Amino acid sequence: MIHDLQQLFFVTGRPQISVTRKEAAFRMSWKAYIVGFFLLGIFSLSVIFQFSSKWIGVGRKELLDASVMPSKGLKREATETCKTKKKGKGIWTVNSSGRLGNQMGQFATLYALAKLNGYEAYLQQETFNWLAPIFKISLPVIHKDVVGKIPWKYHWVHDWMSKDYEQIEGKHVMITGYPCSWTFYHHIREEILQEFTFHDFIKDEVNKYLGQVRGTRKNATFVGVHVRRGDYVHVMPNTWKGVVADKAYLEKAMDYFRNKYQEPIFVVTSNGIQWCKENIDASRGDVYFSGDGVESSPGKDFALLAHCNHIIMTVGTFGYWAGYLAGGETIYLTNFTLPESEFLKLFHYDAAFLPEWKGIPADLSPLLQQPKPQS
Repeated sequence: MIHDLQQLFFVTGRPQISVTRKEAAFRMSWKAYIVGFFLLGIFSLSVIFQFSSKWIGVGRKELLDASVMPSKGLKREATETCKTKKKGKGIWTVNSSGRLGNQMGQFATLYALAKLNGYEAYLQQETFNWLAPIFKISLPVIHKDVVGKIPWKYHWVHDWMSKDYEQIEGKHVMITGYPCSWTFYHHIREEILQEFTFHDFIKDEVNKYLGQVRGTRKNATFVGVHVRRGDYVHVMPNTWKGVVADKAYLEKAMDYFRNKYQEPIFVVTSNGIQWCKENIDASRGDVYFSGDGVESSPGKDFALLAHCNHIIMTVGTFGYWAGYLAGGETIYLTNFTLPESEFLKLFHYDAAFLPEWKGIPADLSPLLQQPKPQS
């Protein structure tokens, strides 16, 4: 009996004690693995959470940035420009006034000043209506219902660039006045010319007309001539103590090109075409009168002028922009007011005409012959 118990103790008892120790060790190792995996899981979740928070923050910022950008109306190039240059969150626009030449001047000034001050430029609907049928402009448009709800800061600018305009304060600025001077935007001339790119159908129509005028000439040089008359015939002498271009000025300007080029062709547009036909000598066969004479479709007349090689202008922004876009030689009427004219407080010759353009002084004798008003 005792022997059997000893056998049981020594034979079966030891293995039972040995198995219990292994189980205990296994259980301790298993618990250690569980704790390790638990800690690793917490660490992994922490890393993932931090990365997700950062990604969400970036995404939210991009979404907010996108919400202040126009969803339509911008070309890809303009959008890329906005990404590469930090701009303030605001809206700049320009008051729409005047006809085509004024609208172009206001557009170019807005484009340049908004870019200079780090804000997005937007057009009002009226400006868009003037320019979009003619040019491939890219600036977005503010809906007319939104314009009246924005707290605008109105900023009047005179017609030449000033140092003060480099730091205009305000997130919602509406530029006012009649700015047109090259001093605002000539440093970004290529961008302005890109905005004033004619639609293809206009180019085709103009080139077809010029081809017909050219005829069999092999060395033709096109010279666009714009003669501003209309209200200026009365406004200049009566309000501004000035004159409009006369017959002698046009003859001098046309003779300049006749002496310089072998086969010049003069394409004349005007809002007083009958006066032009009576005062411009077309007997040489090199003068063509175009348009309906009242500029009822100013876009067509303007496109015709801008596609010429050179320009003869008289007064006004219409002729100025024709010369600026044509890019060749431009002859303009200069010194067309008396020295005491109030017009010179608003208009500076050196800011109105590019330095390389050629000015022919006006004949002011008709003003000097007028009787002075009695005091």
